[in-house]
Amino acid sequence: MATSFLALGDSYTIGEGVDAQLRWPAQLATRLREEGHSIDPADVIATTGWTTDELASALPSAQLRDRYDLVSLLIGVNNQYRGRDPENYRIECAGLIDFAIGKANGRAQRVMVLSIPDWGVTPFAAAQGADAERVAAHIDHFNAIARELSIARGTAWIDVTDISRGAGRDMLTNDGLHPSAEQYALWAERVLPAARAVLGQPA
Repeated sequence: MATSFLALGDSYTIGEGVDAQLRWPAQLATRLREEGHSIDPADVIATTGWTTDELASALPSAQLRDRYDLVSLLIGVNNQYRGRDPENYRIECAGLIDFAIGKANGRAQRVMVLSIPDWGVTPFAAAQGADAERVAAHIDHFNAIARELSIARGTAWIDVTDISRGAGRDMLTNDGLHPSAEQYALWAERVLPAARAVLGQPA
């Protein structure tokens, strides 16, 4: 029986500006298949621009399975971009992690929470006159919250922020903001060990 995969998030999960098969969840599934795992295409619940509350509002009407073998969550950049309160993010992110765990049939170890990449290092940010150091500090704050929540609940925490600031910094789509397929490949490589660990567990 094939592994089921649910990917929750925003533009970074839907892969704004890249073909659907080149989103990081799709590239992750491809890598797993290459290693001999049977995995269905991910059910992706994500929209460019979504904040935590907007993702949460979309979930009740989403066409989802009762349970999934693997669930990912990457959300929060739009909370930060819009100047939302980090403590409000804490509450809403906690609810989304709990939802993800519920969709994994209560198996927190089958949930992967990814960090928010740093958009402040992009040409888009420069064109907007954004203060890169200020953006970085805010991103780090939001990520610290998500990391704390993730670890406390026993989910896998996967940091891709350093990729966005380093090797993936110039790997962007034509909008100068969103990651390219090449950067998403680096993300998929980073997520792969956690996904392997999940697939090695009893169903």
